[in-house]
Amino acid sequence: MTSNRRYVIVGAGAIGGTVGGVLARAGIATVLVARGRHAETLSAKGLTLTTPDGSFHTPVTAVSGPEMLTLTERDVLVFTTKTQQIDAALQEWVDQPVHGSEGVVGTAGELLPALTALNGVAAEEKALRYFRQVFGVCVWMPAVHLEPGEVIVRSWPTVGQFQIGRWPASLRTPADTDLLQDVTEAWSSAGIQVRVVDDVAPWKYNKLLSNLANALGALSAQGADLSDIAKAVRAEGEHVLRCTGIEFVSFEISNAARADGPTPRSVPGHDTGASNSTWQSLARNTGNVETDFFNGEIVRIAHRHGIAAPLNTALARAARTAVSNEAGPGQYSASELAGMLGVR
Repeated sequence: MTSNRRYVIVGAGAIGGTVGGVLARAGIATVLVARGRHAETLSAKGLTLTTPDGSFHTPVTAVSGPEMLTLTERDVLVFTTKTQQIDAALQEWVDQPVHGSEGVVGTAGELLPALTALNGVAAEEKALRYFRQVFGVCVWMPAVHLEPGEVIVRSWPTVGQFQIGRWPASLRTPADTDLLQDVTEAWSSAGIQVRVVDDVAPWKYNKLLSNLANALGALSAQGADLSDIAKAVRAEGEHVLRCTGIEFVSFEISNAARADGPTPRSVPGHDTGASNSTWQSLARNTGNVETDFFNGEIVRIAHRHGIAAPLNTALARAARTAVSNEAGPGQYSASELAGMLGVR
């Protein structure tokens, strides 16, 4: 697949590393933006995609910041950070100059599309403070990043499925068609199923409900039966969304859509337990987790409308406590978590 665009992946963790890695393998112009040892390893040695079907070493173009890159009008910024990191990333890139044939023609915020390929529903509104063209992306991609220069991808060769649309949907114009077609064709050819939807917001809220159990998987011991607790936490989230009139795609529809998408399989030698984004943050002791934008988002919506969300409130608190205590993942049994949340 030949693309006339270059994709700048801001945040080369599990999602960004996988996206950038498979695009680079497909010969599509891609730049990975990373930090620290991860950036050094990517620049010096490339990226290793460790999959159920073996490891694939991929040379990549990597930078540690916008000052190392000359942006042009063919660039697309793809933000794949955690939600708690997105403000800093947006501020870092918004005022970067964009170059044309005769010099600087404007800034990234004015001229370049920004794709927000991260979980939760807060990033898109944050991005609109800085970027004129924002495209929300609902991400379904089983991947883990723990070591510099490596991403563990649990599905291969189809690595993910994304729903994408202009944010908000009412702003979509005919000019968006070329970009969306390029993303669909280029990314799908690389192994990421892309589906353009009229309104991506209900898909993002569907994924938000799925992510409400992330903290449970991160806090619980491996093998713990969390089904009843997760069901209660999600039911509370659905109740809050329905009470406040927020539309979300049903799980019957999303499960059917994902039936031909990525199929997670075991990766030999890389049994990392729950391995969701919250688990990864606790395992790497990053000092923060995304829970306040998952369970905390349900709490925010509930508070905004004068109702309560006690289960999600308690779970968000438990995750914050784990971070402040520098506790790794897997600290509680299912019964202990049920007691903390008051689930009977």
